[in-house]
Amino acid sequence: MSSDATQTSFRLLTLNLHKGFNWLNRKFVLHQLRDAVREVSADVVCLQEVLGQHEEHSTRYENWPSAPQYEFLADTIWGEFAYGRNAVYPGGHHGNAVLSKFPIRQHHNFDVSVAGSESRGLLHCTLELPGLDLDTHVVCAHLGLRETHRQHQLQLLGKLADERVPPGAPLIVAGDFNDWRVRAHQPLSREAGLREAFVELHGRAARSFPSRWPMLRLDRVYYRDARIRRANILSDKPWSRLSDHAALCVEVEI
Repeated sequence: MSSDATQTSFRLLTLNLHKGFNWLNRKFVLHQLRDAVREVSADVVCLQEVLGQHEEHSTRYENWPSAPQYEFLADTIWGEFAYGRNAVYPGGHHGNAVLSKFPIRQHHNFDVSVAGSESRGLLHCTLELPGLDLDTHVVCAHLGLRETHRQHQLQLLGKLADERVPPGAPLIVAGDFNDWRVRAHQPLSREAGLREAFVELHGRAARSFPSRWPMLRLDRVYYRDARIRRANILSDKPWSRLSDHAALCVEVEI
């Protein structure tokens, strides 16, 4: 924190984009989703399963944007963005993205995929917030579907937090953890000193999947060297029609 003890707050939104399609892939809803994200007025947006390119979809859907999905969503609202490509296939690729109203000083995508399984990544961004001497670190995470894979990926996340985030620097880790058994809290607390926003404010992680009838606690916002003032689940309309995951929104104070 700066020498005059400046206090900064910002709003962060995290969402599994589901590649711009609604529940069960029945409808392309990226334009409606952009409107909904704008209404939240988030300063930082963490996105998972965002398409960087898809040649087949671009010719099939008339309203498919010419720019990658993360650029289309950022538009003129978020002046900075970073993309981490996780999965590559013929004609396209997708991954994680961070949109920010603050300068992104640097970013790096860490491949945490387990051989022979689905592609997963941790997109680490350092943000320059006004009045702060230390950068604010944001990690957009998408972990695997198998418990053994997630445990390995949690170890890598803890190593990232330990080796790449300076002591005292604010750290926010947000995304789709696929942790339906709710086993991530202890290792992240023990290894990286991370606390979960909804657990701290509401006593348990948010129910975020499926978006229309949220039951499973898959999406998370972990933090360190910061405070969380509010933590909300965005699962009502229109959000319930925009992805298979509900969005999470938190107010962060540093």
